[in-house]
Amino acid sequence: MANSKYEYVKSFEVEDEVFVPNLIIIRIDGRDFLRFSQVHNFEKPNDERAVNLMNSCAVAVSEEYPDIVFSYGYSDEYSFVFKKSSKFYQRRASKILSLIVSFFTSVYVTKWKEFFPQKDLRYSPSFHARAIICCASIEVLQAYLAWRQNDCHINNQYETCLGMLVKCGKIESEAHEILKSTLQGTQKQEKNELLFQQFGINYKKLPELFRLGSCVFKTEVEDIVKYDENGAPVKRLRRKARIVHSENIAGKKFWNEHPCLVKELGNFEKDVGKIKPDYVRSFLFESKLMPCTWIVIRIDGCHFHRFSEVHEFEKPNDKQALNLMNSCAVAVLEEFQDITFSYGVSDEYSFVLKKETLFYQRRASDIVSVIVSFFTSMYVMKWKEFFPHKDLKYPPSFDGRAVCYPSSNIIRDYLAWRQVDCHINNQYNTCFWMLVMSGYSKSEAQGYLKGTQTREKNELLIQKFGINYNQLPIMFRQGSSVFRVEAEKTMEFENESPAEKLRNKVIVTHCNIIEHSFWKEHPSILDEEPQIH
Repeated sequence: MANSKYEYVKSFEVEDEVFVPNLIIIRIDGRDFLRFSQVHNFEKPNDERAVNLMNSCAVAVSEEYPDIVFSYGYSDEYSFVFKKSSKFYQRRASKILSLIVSFFTSVYVTKWKEFFPQKDLRYSPSFHARAIICCASIEVLQAYLAWRQNDCHINNQYETCLGMLVKCGKIESEAHEILKSTLQGTQKQEKNELLFQQFGINYKKLPELFRLGSCVFKTEVEDIVKYDENGAPVKRLRRKARIVHSENIAGKKFWNEHPCLVKELGNFEKDVGKIKPDYVRSFLFESKLMPCTWIVIRIDGCHFHRFSEVHEFEKPNDKQALNLMNSCAVAVLEEFQDITFSYGVSDEYSFVLKKETLFYQRRASDIVSVIVSFFTSMYVMKWKEFFPHKDLKYPPSFDGRAVCYPSSNIIRDYLAWRQVDCHINNQYNTCFWMLVMSGYSKSEAQGYLKGTQTREKNELLIQKFGINYNQLPIMFRQGSSVFRVEAEKTMEFENESPAEKLRNKVIVTHCNIIEHSFWKEHPSILDEEPQIH
């Protein structure tokens, strides 16, 4: 396919490879899950179904991505550890973390009714990924796991005390004041005594699920693969994910008694001494995006060729699938005010953040993961709205990346590049699928189109199929632009005085964003008048 003059914008993309021999850990957390748990009436201090839903998602992630050999989680947090030899997506940090957080989110929404059959999901849950942890050695991994499990204990003990104090009549601020003292050292014992003496609760007898957190890793188990002609089961050893609750996941005894962990990650030579969180934090692979630059988060569907085939999307374009993508993009702009414009085509969307944004302090991992996660969540939740007669056969996922562009001219060139790409790809796909539907094999259609130019493809469509390409739906040819416009004036009261205020609304349009006229008509998108060359 032909290249465009806008291809140069690809040079602004930076590779964020995590180099061997560093081990890779992805840690994800629920975004604003305190509010999420309140809205959905989770039990306090722990909701067993909510924790089991998290564990079920972690199992699904482990089974989907074989390079993940160990994970640990509690509450609304999960950490995923990749095998040391992993080449998963060539070890690119943004690709790895966005895929994991996207798939986890997708499974969470998909499985919600399995764990909460009587509760509707009232709004889209989302997660964000902390910076990738680059473990320079097995000792750093051990220290990291000890840190997270210790955090699980501290938080759960505190929340258990807080919950019991509130239940016995204290208001929450009073309960916090009682528990205000530091949570280290002898204070742990004092909290155990508080629970036992005031409420008759032996903390060590509370469910391990809450006190210790959950580990997920694969072990070999006998599984029935088929039945012979006599009806007898035929069994094979298969690796299956299991959930374990262990007292000390960073202890050498626990770790070294599981050969699969030692083989893929290494063995622990001795037990961890004093936990030093600052030591572990020093291995965070954190990328802050350059200040005073436009940030683009581009997301792409993961293996959407297969997804579209399984779900029988129309070829070459499925209007409902594109409208679903557009609806998700609208939701993203409504959720995140720092996004000023987005452009989408097929299974791809680009989100442009204001150049002065301090969204998540411009941390790439947080920005990418939150946008990808929220988009994925909306995609699953809105599926039935656009495909009422089709079941979602498996959880979809997206990957994402962040790129900085220094000027409004270059950001416009970036968007022009994506729209040119939309035209090139759509014209090719229209020709390709018309040939296939007329009897050509896929390889024959590819051969037929090899080396053809725009004019030749237009002639092919007219002469062979009676299709005028320029009269096909504009959404297919030019993609979709999503941005805010001033909608209406409303009367609001400030200090008992009426005041007119403008309300914005997010719209979807299908138009030419390559021409300067679009940007002259909508100067507020880039917060400046475009310069005319």
